[in-house]
Amino acid sequence: MRPRIVYVHGCGPKPRADLLRAEWDRALLGRDANGTSHLAYWAPLLHPEPLPDREPDPMEGRPGAAARAEAGAAGGAAGTRDAGAVGGENAESFPPPLEDPARFVARVAAEAAEAARGRAGRPDGTTPGGTTPDSAASGGTGGEAAGTAEGRARGRAGGGALDGWLRDMAYLAEALALAEEPRPGPGAEPLPSAPSLARPGRTALFRNLVRRVYQDVHAYFLGGAGPAVRQAVADALDAAEAGRAADGGGPLVVVGHGPGSVAAYEVLAERGQPVDLFVTIGSPLGSAEVQGCLAAPPAVPSGTALWLNASDARDLVALDHTLRPDFAPPGRGTDVLVRNASAHHHGAADYLRDPLVRGPVHRVLGRIA
Repeated sequence: MRPRIVYVHGCGPKPRADLLRAEWDRALLGRDANGTSHLAYWAPLLHPEPLPDREPDPMEGRPGAAARAEAGAAGGAAGTRDAGAVGGENAESFPPPLEDPARFVARVAAEAAEAARGRAGRPDGTTPGGTTPDSAASGGTGGEAAGTAEGRARGRAGGGALDGWLRDMAYLAEALALAEEPRPGPGAEPLPSAPSLARPGRTALFRNLVRRVYQDVHAYFLGGAGPAVRQAVADALDAAEAGRAADGGGPLVVVGHGPGSVAAYEVLAERGQPVDLFVTIGSPLGSAEVQGCLAAPPAVPSGTALWLNASDARDLVALDHTLRPDFAPPGRGTDVLVRNASAHHHGAADYLRDPLVRGPVHRVLGRIA
């Protein structure tokens, strides 16, 4: 018997699948999982080009990403691209750092809607899977019935089912940038663990996270990408189940980050397969707008024995840090606040290294030791 872990990554373009899986193994386990971890790698569905092997993932908030945000903000114009950014579709662009939040929200919403139209990519409006965003919403493929999350969300006025979530993230980004601005004098900075970027750089850093996560969640719920993303999660779960069967059983842990936690939740809720521990990190599942787009009312998946939800109070993506009140029964869920030291407080590796996340995972995996 050997334990199995399924990872579901978060937003934006990612490194190659094997590199990303190994990075998560090291962060969570401190070692390679020796073939017992599986990655639901859905990034290519929205971002065809992986990050170069030596290019830091901007969504991890590492020092290199913070420096690029600062340099991009210094350009002072919308669409500025720093010289060190990845080229092509994955290139990072930074808005005017002090752009009015309302204008930023309107622009990001428009970009996401345009990307959804462009992603269809065919004169007849079909996706590579053969469905339009609207037909996917009403159950065009994969046996999904009408009235799924995509269908209900797209039926809302103006397709703006997620606009309130975007607005709240954007305004919190500005407030957090102000709070973390370095100030002279001992003890003057309210959040001393924050990265040392001036306000324009901090604003660009946080807004880049908001933009990326909103685009991917919009594509998932409103752009027809949901079925394919969920299929990637289902494939990883199937691979883990096949491995467990070959090994004679063993605990199963599922870990979802950011938007990946939404896809993981929906697949587990639909399938009801036994999971010893479901871990969500930096998850937007607490937001009312996200819950309103789910395929079914919020509840702990029937096969999930325990659910651990971890977030940093400064994580813009996890605006509501408590899932227990909304996902019944509350006795199977635990919400914990942790300290994520990445530049924007959303990095997956920082979450996975935290003892409040690692400890429960190791205890479940150690049941067969």
